[in-house]
Order: sequence, then structure tokens, then C-alpha cells
Amino acid sequence: MIALSLAEIAEVVGGQTHDIPDPSVQVTGPVVRDSREAVPGSLFAAFAGERVDGHDYAAAVVEAGAVAVLGTRPVGVPAIVVDDVQSALGALARHVVRRLGATLVALTGSAGKTSTKDLIAQVLQRKAPTVFTPGSLNNEIGLPLTALSATEETRFLVLEMGARGIGHISYLAGLTPPKVGLVLNVGSAHIGEFGGREQIAQAKGELVEALPSEAEGGTAILNADDPYVRAMAARTKAKVIFFGESGEADVRAENVRLTDSGQPSFRLHTPSGASDVTMRLYGEHHVSNALAAAAVAHELGMSADEIAVALSEAGSLSRWRMEVTERPDGVTIVNDAYNANPESMRAALRALAAMGKGRRTWAVLGKMAELGDEALAEHDAVGRLAVRLNVSKLVAVGGREAAWLQLGAYNEGSWGEESVHVSDAQAAVDLLRSELRPGDVVLVKASRSVGLESVAQALLESGAEGEVSAR
Repeated sequence: MIALSLAEIAEVVGGQTHDIPDPSVQVTGPVVRDSREAVPGSLFAAFAGERVDGHDYAAAVVEAGAVAVLGTRPVGVPAIVVDDVQSALGALARHVVRRLGATLVALTGSAGKTSTKDLIAQVLQRKAPTVFTPGSLNNEIGLPLTALSATEETRFLVLEMGARGIGHISYLAGLTPPKVGLVLNVGSAHIGEFGGREQIAQAKGELVEALPSEAEGGTAILNADDPYVRAMAARTKAKVIFFGESGEADVRAENVRLTDSGQPSFRLHTPSGASDVTMRLYGEHHVSNALAAAAVAHELGMSADEIAVALSEAGSLSRWRMEVTERPDGVTIVNDAYNANPESMRAALRALAAMGKGRRTWAVLGKMAELGDEALAEHDAVGRLAVRLNVSKLVAVGGREAAWLQLGAYNEGSWGEESVHVSDAQAAVDLLRSELRPGDVVLVKASRSVGLESVAQALLESGAEGEVSAR
């Protein structure tokens, strides 16, 4: 964080100082909410949860070097006491962002946010110091913490914004007002909570409404291939740039193909030139993510050649998102178990099919959460797609939704042992341990709540060290 005195922080957040001998002492390190991350110069934000109260760790964090605690009560060590820690973090983030000289890039969408954010960050880092959201910390707490990690040297601040309802993105954009706003897509993720795609589009479009005008330097970057996103151009006063495979897109891809290993290759076209890209990531869905990143980078002054090189060298920065690992025995494990929705599930299955040409392929799939009334139809459709893509075997893991996956496959023509429904992760591991053979490719994917990353981890450990159980 930029250096701020405790007195200044207290004034910004409307807090009272307690047990602070010298209010002029400065916070020079990060703002953290995990006591284990406290370092010299840091500020510890103490949240009181249902099971753990951060205030109980106040003495430990100060001993570790934290300058003070931001909490809701005095704790016997230097502290700034506020009514609400989350609101205080937001106020502090707003203050810091206003003082930074950085260009703030914000992005949202139903699918691909984290992968695209990671691509944008890796491309922009080639140009200047860049701070970006770690993992998927894109909510009312994670976003301010990321913004507060920026320093005077930061030139680009890339923030992922998530939403679970109308007004959420407006709130986040108010904390950290972006200059460049990117909307990836409007899909089925959380459709059960929102109530429909129109409501999702309304929520995601709040980002472009928050942008400054074109005259003030605002830029909205929109997916030309998604009609819900394309329509958001009418909701902003900012300059509009379109990306996609559409011929009307300002930043577009031509000659898209997948390599024999399932990695996308294409000709990148920008308003200032064209260049070839072959990505290290897996799956054709990364083409759209790459184009979004390219549109941001082009708008911020990078050439087509610079962008192409950066995209071709970029890797996966966030765990459990199409992590591809080959075991010593030749079995390839694709761990995409961080989360799932119908769009990302289809993309992962297509990537599996591309990677598995000439090899046996396994799709170990679980529930896609928060689909509301569309849950049955969407799970059925994914099961059917697995058959149409000639996936060798579908292993549906879990309860009712997994049964729908397996039934969809069965109704599409997957009879005999081509698809199977198992009760839990351990049953899936037991089945795979007994049937996998060298050269097989295994995709593991479900919503985060299912925890199928344990299957991928168990299979990797089985290949390296012998049979183990899923934890």
C-alpha cells in the first residue's frame, strides 16, 4: 500500500485510535485479513466470523510486525476502531485509488473472469508494473484488499468484479472507479440467484455505466459475439471497443484452430496491426479470453506484436483452472475443478476432446450449482454433449444433478459402461485407479462446492506414489 499514517487512515475510515502512542507512524506494508500474512509495516483487518474472530489474533499480528489492527473494538494493542470493517476497507481503498497514478482496469462476466484477468495482467506486466486480483478475490472484501496492495510504482491495477445480484458491481466500481471496463459474457452462472439472463445482463452492465465519458478517457471493451454484452454499448458514455471472432469486432481472431495438444492458435487482428498467437493454455474458449486481454492491452498502448508474444507466453496463474499434468505413466490429468457452469463445462469438454485425439478420454463431472429452474435441462445437455464429442467415458459424481448428467448421456446413446454414476469423490477415485491406463486423458470439473479437486489430486498422487484416497 502507499504509505499512510495511522492518523490519516483513522480520518479516512472514520475510526477512533486506541493504544496508539504515535499516530504519525505509517503503514508501509499490505493490508491483510489473514493473521498468518502479517508482515512488518502491515495493517491487519480483523473480521469477526461465525467460527473465527480476527480480533483474537491482534497481539500475534502486532508481534509479527503489523503496525495496527483495524477492528470493531479495542484489542489491547494499537488499533483503529470502526463500526464496520468491510465499509472501512472500502473507504480506504477509495482513498488510495484516488491518490494512485495507476490506470484502473475492471472486468466482469459470467465465465472466464479469472483466466482473462490473469492474461491481462501478464500482458500488461510487459509494459509497466501491474497489480491484479489474486485468484478470484472479487467481492466486497477481496477487491479492496487488492486495490490496497498497489504502491506508488503501480501503473496498471487490474480488478476482477463479481456479482451475485443487482447493484453489486455498482458498489465495487464506486470503491475503485475504473477507467477501462471489460464485460466478457452473459451466461448461466448464478442464474438461479439472478432470476434470468436479462437480470444478469443488467448487473454486469453496471460496470460500463460506471465508466467516465470518452472525453474523460473512459473505454468500454465489449464482446461482439454476445448479444447481451454487445447491447451494453448503449449504456455507456465511454469509448466502445468490440472484441470477438465477428468480422465487426475491432480486435478479432481469424484462422482459429487447436494444436494437436489442444492449445489454441489464431491470427490476432487489432486496429494497428496483426500477429500470430499460439497459446500455452488449453481449450478454444481461451481465444475469447485472449481477445479481451488483447483489446485492453491495445487500448493501453501495446502493439499487436507485443500483445501476441505476451499471449503466447502467458500461463495459468490461478489453481484448478485447466491445470494439465502428465503422470509418469503417461496419464494426463486436467484439473478444472475450481468451478463450473454450463458455458465453462461445454468449453472444458471440447478441450478434452481436442486433447484426447487418438487417446481414451474420461470426463469426471459433478454438479453445476445455482442454475435454478434450468438445472435439469443444463445437466442433461452436458451429458449429451459428452457423448456427441465421443468422450470415452463419463463419470458423473454426486447426487441428483450427477444423475441428470448420466441420464443425458444415456439418452444420447451412451449405453453399457460408457457412462456411470458414482456416489462421491472416493468412488470416482476407486473406479479410475482400477481402470486408467497409460495415455488416458482425464478431465475433472464441477462447481466449487462439490470439491472434485480431491479426485484430481488423488489421481496425481496415485501416479507418482502409488494408490491413495481422495481427501
